[in-house]
Amino acid sequence: MIERVKFGVVVFPGSNCDHDAYYVCKKVMHQDAVFLWHKDADLQDVDVVILPGGFSYGDYLRCGAIARFSPIMKEVIRFAKDGGTVIGICNGFQILVEAGLLPGVLLRNASLRFVCKYVNLKVENVDTRFTSKCHPGEVLAIPIAHGDGNYFTDPETLATLEAKGQIVFRYSDIDGRITEEANPNGSMASIAGIVNEAGNVLGMMPHPERAADPLLRHMDGQKIFQSIINSSVPSTTSQALAAAGHTLIAAEGGRR
Repeated sequence: MIERVKFGVVVFPGSNCDHDAYYVCKKVMHQDAVFLWHKDADLQDVDVVILPGGFSYGDYLRCGAIARFSPIMKEVIRFAKDGGTVIGICNGFQILVEAGLLPGVLLRNASLRFVCKYVNLKVENVDTRFTSKCHPGEVLAIPIAHGDGNYFTDPETLATLEAKGQIVFRYSDIDGRITEEANPNGSMASIAGIVNEAGNVLGMMPHPERAADPLLRHMDGQKIFQSIINSSVPSTTSQALAAAGHTLIAAEGGRR
């Protein structure tokens, strides 16, 4: 029997991508998944925590500033510090930086406009729990939908992120070139996603859960979920799960 990974999707007031993330984990990737309410103090023995996109607490004060103090976040912070796998998507990324689990801040988009479209992401580091199923330099097509995705940090922290391989995704063109035109929000160094120094916490502005369902015919986001699954179960089980996932991608690819 193949061991399943148990995902916990945190639900804050104002979350609107929680059901998307749950659906992909449960119905597309065929794993176990539960919702974790923001007032809970129990992570229900999950293997992976997802902080989904949306507008937690209406994004009052700053995006993620109030959500960071939710009761569930005490447990998420403890889980992360104990080495648990955490992924924050869009508003989830904003919550992670507010909680101090990732460095930097997410500012208003340089255009001062909400941006909703597909972007190209260049995979900069494949030696992570989140990208092991990607190839070095691979370009993924994944959508964004945010008004505050402009990543910024101080020069010293940026240098550390670069030196330690913590920049996982950058905005690029379809050929993987990092250009100003390919940067949708003015993010420093075209950063789209970073991990903490330990490598168990990822924050990213693009939405992999919106590019994972075969029905949508855009499945690059599946590679991120496959990577997480692969890192969360014993090697024999992960190989079987990965093989099943690659079969699904191959079958869908034949119809593109």
